[in-house]
Amino acid sequence: MPIVAHNDLPTFQRLREEGHKILEPDHAIQQDIRELHIGLLNMMPDAALAATERQFFRLIGQSNQIAQFYVHPFTLDALDRGPITREYVERYYEPFEKIRAEGLDALVITGANVMGPDLASQTFWEPLIEVVDWAHHNVSSTLCSCLATHAVLEFRYGQRRRPLGEKRWGVYVHRVIDRSHPLVSSVNTRFDVPHSRFNAIGRDQFEAAGLHILAESEEAGVHLAVSPDGFRQVFFQGHPEYDIISLLKEYKREVNRFAAGERDQYPPFPENYFGVQSRAILDEHRERILDALDQGRDLPAFPEKHIVDRLDNTWHDSGEGVLGNWMGLIYQITNNDRRLPFMSHVDPDDPLALSWRRSRG
Repeated sequence: MPIVAHNDLPTFQRLREEGHKILEPDHAIQQDIRELHIGLLNMMPDAALAATERQFFRLIGQSNQIAQFYVHPFTLDALDRGPITREYVERYYEPFEKIRAEGLDALVITGANVMGPDLASQTFWEPLIEVVDWAHHNVSSTLCSCLATHAVLEFRYGQRRRPLGEKRWGVYVHRVIDRSHPLVSSVNTRFDVPHSRFNAIGRDQFEAAGLHILAESEEAGVHLAVSPDGFRQVFFQGHPEYDIISLLKEYKREVNRFAAGERDQYPPFPENYFGVQSRAILDEHRERILDALDQGRDLPAFPEKHIVDRLDNTWHDSGEGVLGNWMGLIYQITNNDRRLPFMSHVDPDDPLALSWRRSRG
């Protein structure tokens, strides 16, 4: 079943306008279907907060048809916010104290915008640890995205992310490594995932932490891994939640930063994303910008409308597949009381009963 519009969060109306099925609370109450309560800890900066929120709402809402999804967005008070975003958060987001009191069936933690490899000095570090530790004891499974994966690998497994030297940016081919794990059942064995980051956790670090790698790319490295118990923590390094235009918007922002003198070099294209015609259009735009800067003329408008219809989304279906499997597994093991993580027969140290398979290697 679809996501339930249990409050007046603007994302619900935005998704309705896009054609997504959103269930009204009165209708949801009448259906004899189990509900799942999914927390979304959104750590993205102000400019990306609402867009990231919508991306994960879409991915959750489209991924599985077995339950009514109540998605509870919240953030960390320690994150620096402007007045408009603070007002938005106060109106539409829930405080962590309420989340903690009422409980969750599952938790998604987004990335955050942090430059440099050092995470422990960030203002969100201790509050994030508090949320992750609470979830470990009270939530059946936590899905960490990008920087959240790097943070948890550092404070729980002692593996610090490493700088790449240059931005890993684009859409990359990945292969499923462990085809027998239920998170990747029915998912294509070869699929694309967008990446956008300056730092990485390497395969050797995932293995040193005792984590199980499920999907990786020769170019972009590990994308999908799980904690030693097979399910309590799920780690993404890529961004299957991205919209088709997400990397285009990011490229546009970097072009504008160059034009404003905020970066020294003109940005390269995201890899494996723009087609031949799009690259030609953008190369022409680059020359027009350089010429305008040299001649002191007004800068040309970014040719976004000429690019959007030429883009292809080659990752969303596989993202839905993994999220759908995740939701289905949560549905099977989480307690009916959302304040408790598991049904009585489930072993928290082996929630999917996979130990027999792992012991056979």
